[in-house]
Amino acid sequence: MEKAFRDILETFENQYPGREYVIEIVCPEFTSVCPKTGQPDFGTLTLTYVPAEKCVELKSLKLYLQQFRNEGIYYEHVTNRILDDLAAVIEPRSMTLSAAFHARGGITTTVTATFSREK
Repeated sequence: MEKAFRDILETFENQYPGREYVIEIVCPEFTSVCPKTGQPDFGTLTLTYVPAEKCVELKSLKLYLQQFRNEGIYYEHVTNRILDDLAAVIEPRSMTLSAAFHARGGITTTVTATFSREK
């Protein structure tokens, strides 16, 4: 099923592949499900990347992220899985995903994962 999630992501050609510049995408309404309690988890995802040849198409990113609404998955796993999927599809120079989850039981959690292409 994980590959099916990734297949939704679409890209478009980077018009400036020779220039290093940063793209930041903020998704303030991310939702998944706690696999232990079945309760919804809400968070803000901040994706920052330096593109190479491709950029992510935003509508496909939205549809990709919506798939997690019914997915029982821990914060750490979902953050790394999203980063792995995006890095595999976009093949950026570098990418960081920070997932800041809303408080549950008085505890907030932020998970940050980074990808860097081998030089």
